Amino acid sequence: MENDCKKSLFSNMYLKLFIAFAVGAVIWFLPCPSGVKPSAWHMLAIFIGTIVGCILKPLPIGAVAVIGLTLSTFTNTTKIDTALSGFSESSIWLIVIAFFISRGFIKTGLGSRIAYQFVKAFGKKTLGLCYSIIFCDLVIAPATPSNTARAGGIIYPIIKSLSEAFGSRPEDGTERKIGSFLIFSEFHGDAITAAMFLTAMAGNPLAQTLAKGLNVNITWFGWFLAALVPGVVSLILIPFIIYKLYPPEVKDTPNAPEIAKTALSEMGPLKKQEKFMILVFIVILILWVTGSFTHINATLTALIGLSLLLIFKVIDWNDVKSEKGAWDTLVWFSVLVMMANELNKLGLIKWFSSLVANGVHGFSWPIILFILLLAYFYIHYIFASATAHVSAMYSAFLGVAIAGGVPPMLAALTLGFFGNLFSSTTHYSNGPAPLLFGSGYVNQNKWWSLNFILGIVYFVIWLGLGSIWWKIIGLY
Repeated sequence: MENDCKKSLFSNMYLKLFIAFAVGAVIWFLPCPSGVKPSAWHMLAIFIGTIVGCILKPLPIGAVAVIGLTLSTFTNTTKIDTALSGFSESSIWLIVIAFFISRGFIKTGLGSRIAYQFVKAFGKKTLGLCYSIIFCDLVIAPATPSNTARAGGIIYPIIKSLSEAFGSRPEDGTERKIGSFLIFSEFHGDAITAAMFLTAMAGNPLAQTLAKGLNVNITWFGWFLAALVPGVVSLILIPFIIYKLYPPEVKDTPNAPEIAKTALSEMGPLKKQEKFMILVFIVILILWVTGSFTHINATLTALIGLSLLLIFKVIDWNDVKSEKGAWDTLVWFSVLVMMANELNKLGLIKWFSSLVANGVHGFSWPIILFILLLAYFYIHYIFASATAHVSAMYSAFLGVAIAGGVPPMLAALTLGFFGNLFSSTTHYSNGPAPLLFGSGYVNQNKWWSLNFILGIVYFVIWLGLGSIWWKIIGLY
């Protein structure tokens, strides 16, 4: 039976690979549209085949990307130097280095200590407990580019511990006591904090890089400033709405501060390495915020932070070598950025943008932006990765928006924000989704129905209130 299972697994893998490359092959052999270079059309075929592979996941995304890179060179669609050019993109190294910095929060225990401190201070009510957990996510988000690591490695164990302390376990049907509410609220809190900072989710620097290819230069502070007001409002309103729509059975948690106090006591006083981690984190934040004035590149800031962590021995080189998520991200990120850049350089994005722009000719740019964001958001139902979605569609949607008269920076940032907010769809929408859903505290019907409602709320907050804020700060 074990051999049969393995055979089935490999057959499934090969079937998925076949589907991915079949899709690419079909596009490759289709007649090249008028006005499109054959090399651009062939790159599109390889790119779409690679994206389909990233969605189906017959192999890890990094492996799929390497196959796509190999095909792009083997078919003479690109030169080898061009194929490897993505590995020199500074924004890619920003996110890779930020993975190493986030390791410091986990290794030193500082992330958990911060969370328990908030629980101790604000955790007497279930809603207050929820806000304290999400606020911890907010605090560590700027230096934690893996929202999966943030939600799963730091926050989830604390939520699980607190839920079980209050007798809330999915195994015995008591998940609604408190665990369901905390799990689902953290899922949304994590998505919101990911939208608020350029360095809080791997897809954000990808969006920054793709926008740069269309002559839109997004800074760390510019992203943060634009996301600040709608982000803070979302962090306040979304948990409260969940509390009303999906209320916990336990409304008071007087024991939570004591649980946190006990956990902090077991952790002991602030260790030297934690103090160094705090110092480095403050330095990084200051340099990122003031980067537009000091002209210190965001990637250089990350390098400074990593160097300080190594010098202070908060992390060591073995930690850097063993951070598999960072090196995996470097590979697939670099390949997809290279392909997207080539599509832009070869004129395919411009051709597609003009084609769609003609279809929406006559509409005002706010209507065009709304339609694009609506499509961008709900297409995510077919994606199992936020970064794969951004890789596949960000450049094309941004090109259409600019061609339709939408202010370039406004279009680039709103698409960037919604590249996180569209997680409010399925239980496989981003990295934290299957992890938190897999805990068993929220069933699939409730996950999908609540996400649909909250998706509408995000549009109201970010396009309603957000548009007023963006007008004030001069985005349009």
